[in-house]
Amino acid sequence: MVIKKTKSLCPECLQIIDAEVDEDKDMVKIVKECDEHGKFENTYWSSDELYKNVVKYDYKGEGIENPQTALNGECPSNCGLCHEHESHTILGLIDVTNRCNMKCPVCFANAAVSKSLYEPTYEEIRGMLQNLRNNQPVSTPAIQYAGGEPTVRKDIVDLIKLAKEEDFTHTQIATNGIKLAKNPNLARELKEAGLNTVYLQFDGVTEEPYIKIRNRDLLSTKLEAIENCRKVDLGIVLVPTLIKGINDQQVGNIIRFAIDNIDIIRGINFQPVSFAGRTPADEVEEQRVTIPDFEELVEEQTESKIKVEDFYPASSVVPISEFVAAIEGKEQVTFTCHPHCGAATYIFIDNGKIIPVTQFIDVDRLFGLLTKSAEDIEKGGLTGKAKTIARATVGLPKTIDTSKAPESVDIKKILTSVFKERSYSALGDFHKKSLLIACMHFMDPWNFDQDRVRRCVIHYAVPDGRIIPFCSMNTLYRQEIEKKFAVPFKNEQESE
Repeated sequence: MVIKKTKSLCPECLQIIDAEVDEDKDMVKIVKECDEHGKFENTYWSSDELYKNVVKYDYKGEGIENPQTALNGECPSNCGLCHEHESHTILGLIDVTNRCNMKCPVCFANAAVSKSLYEPTYEEIRGMLQNLRNNQPVSTPAIQYAGGEPTVRKDIVDLIKLAKEEDFTHTQIATNGIKLAKNPNLARELKEAGLNTVYLQFDGVTEEPYIKIRNRDLLSTKLEAIENCRKVDLGIVLVPTLIKGINDQQVGNIIRFAIDNIDIIRGINFQPVSFAGRTPADEVEEQRVTIPDFEELVEEQTESKIKVEDFYPASSVVPISEFVAAIEGKEQVTFTCHPHCGAATYIFIDNGKIIPVTQFIDVDRLFGLLTKSAEDIEKGGLTGKAKTIARATVGLPKTIDTSKAPESVDIKKILTSVFKERSYSALGDFHKKSLLIACMHFMDPWNFDQDRVRRCVIHYAVPDGRIIPFCSMNTLYRQEIEKKFAVPFKNEQESE
């Protein structure tokens, strides 16, 4: 049965072609046919029931008011962003280099293979940061430096300072951790420069996944990097690349590792392998892990302490943004990503016991309260705002079952503080007492869906002024951009 029609890509020639998302028994598949390369049928979501369940959290945004490119052909043939894009940038990415001190076979960036150097200058990076901050009506609040391996740049500390100068409230780097392990001072220097989070590649708690995914045993290096971050209280998010048959049976152990190190680890963002770059394409279906697969792995490997129903799509938090926007009278950062892009939950640890936030907060009731309050504020104007906020504050405790809440956390106080202060620091109190467990499933040419890419909230800034959605960048634009702005490698650069 056809669920919807969309556009996708031919995995062979990358041409934009018609596609259908179909319900097939208990699964959801994407089916398409290229005139030259034939028919392709691939898994989109491994559970039709879960696919349908998250549709109710489908919130379309309004994109940005100052797009950098005009629509030219079918989306995504001229990304940049254009006026058809339906979300603003939540997280901006800048590849600060294509150099890397590793050659991982699953790298979607295909780093360290090109014989030319893509490494924007300090001033070019400043321009890209400013471009992201100039988005209207909502400036990009968070930036991640990526690559390649960003820590191979000698000026990486200065680049973190630059991001703070350009008024980003959250800065992070995506890293393999090798430099952080080898240089005990680097974590301190980055923290002092304003780095908020280390987005640390972390594929398992034994050596085998690293040998298979990274071609070398890196576990001791990861542990050393974590210790160096702990010494300076520099928060870490673990980022496992999840591949069926390689490390999918380590999901539970990775979660337990994070719990054991919750003093420094803020969350885990599992990323099912995206079949782009150097990732092998001949075993797509055998190695594919979808979001429902991940959720089931979590439930199975935590002995149901964290269940499938504890996960919500990232877009589910839109009512929070709408409530704050109604109070403040201006647009807010809003997660209007496609509901099938990712899923997450928060867990609290109380005397060794795992307590997902959904087990003591009625999430849907809370979101309903916020939506209704936002609507009431819009209708009532300034005179009704104070009364509506008061009613919402009174209604908030009714969404919380204190008998099931962790004893060590005053969740009512934290949420009330977030409501009243609506500040980054108030949210920080929540994050420090909890552990985020998330899964973000980036697209590749086999499961590419135009509807999803139009809603993307994670965007790359590039030197020519364009801002490109993550999945478009890594399937269509990366080689073109690196070639356009690259210079030949020098021997000393290549060997660093």
